[in-house]
Amino acid sequence: MDGVQESEAVNDKLKGLPRGIIQSRSDLELKPLWSRGSLRSKGVEMTNRNLLAIPVGLKQKGNVDALVKKFLPANFTIVLFHYDGNMDKWWDLEWSSKSIHIVAQNQTKWWFAKRFLHPDVVSIYDYIFLWDEDLGVENFNPERYLKIVKSVGLEISQPALDHNSTEIHHKITLRSKTKKFHRRVYINRGHKRCSNTSSDPPCTGFVEGMAPVFSKAAWLCTWNLIQNDLVHGWGMDMKLGYCAQGDRTKNVGIVDSEYILHQGIQTLGESVPEKKKTARDVGTRRQGHTTFDSRTEIRRQSTWELQTFKERWSKAVEEDIKWIDPSSSSSMTKRKSNGNNRRLRRGSSSSHRVKHKRSQETSRTTTTHK
Repeated sequence: MDGVQESEAVNDKLKGLPRGIIQSRSDLELKPLWSRGSLRSKGVEMTNRNLLAIPVGLKQKGNVDALVKKFLPANFTIVLFHYDGNMDKWWDLEWSSKSIHIVAQNQTKWWFAKRFLHPDVVSIYDYIFLWDEDLGVENFNPERYLKIVKSVGLEISQPALDHNSTEIHHKITLRSKTKKFHRRVYINRGHKRCSNTSSDPPCTGFVEGMAPVFSKAAWLCTWNLIQNDLVHGWGMDMKLGYCAQGDRTKNVGIVDSEYILHQGIQTLGESVPEKKKTARDVGTRRQGHTTFDSRTEIRRQSTWELQTFKERWSKAVEEDIKWIDPSSSSSMTKRKSNGNNRRLRRGSSSSHRVKHKRSQETSRTTTTHK
């Protein structure tokens, strides 16, 4: 109801404009300050456009340069989120002046995405690549990747991870050397078992947060899933399947033939300015007190956000009485039960009509014999 009311309120505020002049969407394409008369009337055709957005710091400049150069020939618009404030030192790269640069000190990928990749702003792009900066792309080609994604109907996907990658958290993201793509993983030992009957992430319907790729429709859903104040995005990967525009076991997958190397280099938070050291600080450090560690604090914050996200999800599910979990077996049973009940009611109604008709015919026959 809130969304409907908001929409009605917006429409009410636009009543002063003639409908034909309203443009509710935008894009991230750079426009020239002037153009020749022949080009003005033609405009620019926006076909087959895709978007690559990356949070970047100066320490990863070389890697980002190699990454972006892979995407430029495939007609990608590039957006760089500068989380360390060092934007001016990127202008020497040949593609930098044609890219979008957004600067905000010590902000995360999900913070940037929530504020600058609104669905109405990125609606012209067929696919949104929201990638980390520490990915090796030697064995990745974006055009071949998208060809596979489109051919098998993946709304949410990611390239498989090279076995030499660091920080591999989920086996499903590992590259299979014998497949072009896969949608599930099989695990027969350990705490988490995955089989053909598994329907939950991370056994199936799962991608990780370092290199997700979203279709336009999936991004509209995902943007609304991103919590405005939970900037680290922990826990979201387990829920992305709900944005797969249908069955997550079919519409979410890992592409094996085009794979990446996750280097696991963590630089966010390193630019936090240190407090000026005082004699007292030095004294306490000598007494064995631990010093401030930004990475530890970030992990602590992320863990808190994960718990908060889980609580919000549970509360939202509990409060939305009309929402049915499309992936749960109980909801499937409920749907079948509802369908059977409707069929039973229809059958009972038709049976009643048949009995009523027969009763009328019997009555007419009796009257005739009399």
